[in-house]
Amino acid sequence: MNHRFSILRRAFAVTLLSLPLVAFAQDRGSREEAKAMVEAAIGHIGKAGADQAFKDFADKGNAAWHKKDLYVFVIRKDGTMLSHGANEKLVGKNQTPLKDPNGKAFVQEMLEVTKKAEGGWVDYDWASPATRKIEGKASFVKPAASIDAFVGVGVYR
Repeated sequence: MNHRFSILRRAFAVTLLSLPLVAFAQDRGSREEAKAMVEAAIGHIGKAGADQAFKDFADKGNAAWHKKDLYVFVIRKDGTMLSHGANEKLVGKNQTPLKDPNGKAFVQEMLEVTKKAEGGWVDYDWASPATRKIEGKASFVKPAASIDAFVGVGVYR
């Protein structure tokens, strides 16, 4: 009986130790969720119009466009940020020269990837708003032809 209690106690301890990891994982969006949010955002631009959609994307209280750590950003084909769900100070500024801490010109790569109608993923390193630490990030980006821009949503890896 003592052996059985010891096994149960260890199992309980392992479960308690893993709970923060599960909670942390649930606070992060998945690649599937990011891709779905991009598709929904492109649809929203078409239905609501660009101006209203950009306001909606910037509204941090809008649960449709701010899920877990996911948010929408929109960049015009000339590199100008049109909307950013986490940092409104970027709106109106050219993002083309932007590089990650390793020197990767990821916005330029996004512009290249979005020359294809289906878009794609771009990997880079960036500071997480939640942890303020540099982490691996992947953004799904897809062209929104109606506004001559692309829409993106990123996930931290």
